[in-house]
Amino acid sequence: MDNLCKGKTVVVGMSGGVDSSVAALLLKRQGYNVIGLYMSNWEEKDEGGHCTGEQDFEDVRRVCNGLDIPYYTVNFAKEYMDRVFSYFLDEYRNGRTPNPDVLCNREIKFGPFLKYALSLGADYIATGHYCGIEHEGGVHRLKKAKDRNKDQTYFLNQLSQSQLEKVLFPLAGLDKNDVREIARQNNIYTAAKKDSTGICFIGERNFRAFLKNYLPCQPGDILTLDGKKVGRHIGLMYYTLGQRRGLNIGGTKDGNGRWFVAEKDLKNNVLYVSHGDEEPLMSVSLTAGGFNWIPSEPDAKEFACKAKFRYRQPEQGVRVKILGGGKVEMVFDEKQRAVTPGQFAVLYDGDYCIGGGVIDSVVK
Repeated sequence: MDNLCKGKTVVVGMSGGVDSSVAALLLKRQGYNVIGLYMSNWEEKDEGGHCTGEQDFEDVRRVCNGLDIPYYTVNFAKEYMDRVFSYFLDEYRNGRTPNPDVLCNREIKFGPFLKYALSLGADYIATGHYCGIEHEGGVHRLKKAKDRNKDQTYFLNQLSQSQLEKVLFPLAGLDKNDVREIARQNNIYTAAKKDSTGICFIGERNFRAFLKNYLPCQPGDILTLDGKKVGRHIGLMYYTLGQRRGLNIGGTKDGNGRWFVAEKDLKNNVLYVSHGDEEPLMSVSLTAGGFNWIPSEPDAKEFACKAKFRYRQPEQGVRVKILGGGKVEMVFDEKQRAVTPGQFAVLYDGDYCIGGGVIDSVVK
């Protein structure tokens, strides 16, 4: 047992999945006093009439009982609606494509959850995220996980120093296969449970049907870039740049590739499409706002580093220019396909995530 851990209390965000289950096990092995805390953040029933969190909480209960650790549940549904879901809807109204997972981390998991955990007497909080953390001299750095295929630093780019100060990430040095094997060897109930997908805390749903409950559809024309009408769209919020599926406009007479979304004109409610040459999707730079630096803004106002413009993307070379007022310009070393306003542009310096911001505009 590590003497530095002995007597320290850590509250683990338990989701009902294998990752947070193994995180709790590892921390207990290290000598921490471990408490499980399940967050209920969405209270509506799914398409089958079931509360989306019921099974997850039952899994948390079984795991915590198996580990012999206390567990609690806390309801942040109002905070989630006010801080995350309202933003999610606003972005879609504005024709953008939001990433609610990033906001959920900043506004819920490392916000009210952290505050509540501290009220339970926690010295630290922990989650099942695949990422690393370094605490040194009062400075807290976010580091890539060993499993680069699962690395989740992208989703944590908005966390402040005060939010990172008391965080532990027990899975930083493990591959996903290692995590499942640890769970199997220790008879953890969630060992074979599949990974969750879908909207953060809302789960897997028919996305179009779900969104219709909150935003009215505004059908409009689908035009080619030279103005020819080729179909009708069901509402701009249901489409994203580069999308090929679900356009329902048939094939092209010349057989020159499938149609894809090239542009969205919110003012005139027009969806522009193209096929063949993807040059209409390519951009050379972007501007991002609401930029959060980890651990702090660099002294240099211009520098080169790597960036990701969506989660499942290899890092790309960029030249960064800090504009002030939380805005940053990134000029790409190579043209980039379908860089999408509303998503996050996240910067990396070697193994470290150094911050990120919301993509406001792109230059083609």
